[in-house]
Amino acid sequence: MPIPTSELSLDEARAIIAGAFAEADGLKLSPLAVAVLDAGGHIRAIERQDGASMHRPEIAIGKAYGALAMGLGSRELANRVKERGAVFLDAVNAMIGGRLIPAPGGVLVKDGAGNVIAAVGVSGDASDRDEVCAVAGIEAAGLTAVTG
Repeated sequence: MPIPTSELSLDEARAIIAGAFAEADGLKLSPLAVAVLDAGGHIRAIERQDGASMHRPEIAIGKAYGALAMGLGSRELANRVKERGAVFLDAVNAMIGGRLIPAPGGVLVKDGAGNVIAAVGVSGDASDRDEVCAVAGIEAAGLTAVTG
């Protein structure tokens, strides 16, 4: 029997992806890629729907990675760039090898105790709709989404 932890399980990661794809299908969105990263920024699961362009997985990873790296959803990162300019975020992005994408669609995942256990990145449609799918996937897995 597995030992209970506050880490995201593979089954939860797969449920997030399935929930995100179901939301996208229901909204009739363009094909998506969904990346689920653990709290350390490592890929836990990733899938690209048929027809999604070839670099969607990397973009999805960048959205999730940015959320983890900065401790807030990528929508808030995008808002901060609009409000304050990109100098700080550009410097951080250069420091981490350009892995951060400040556009909606990167959402933190919290467990029942309020711990950040993962992040989800979605790419393929408009960023606002990508974020809707990320949230739907996280909620489908019974977890809490943090977009800001």
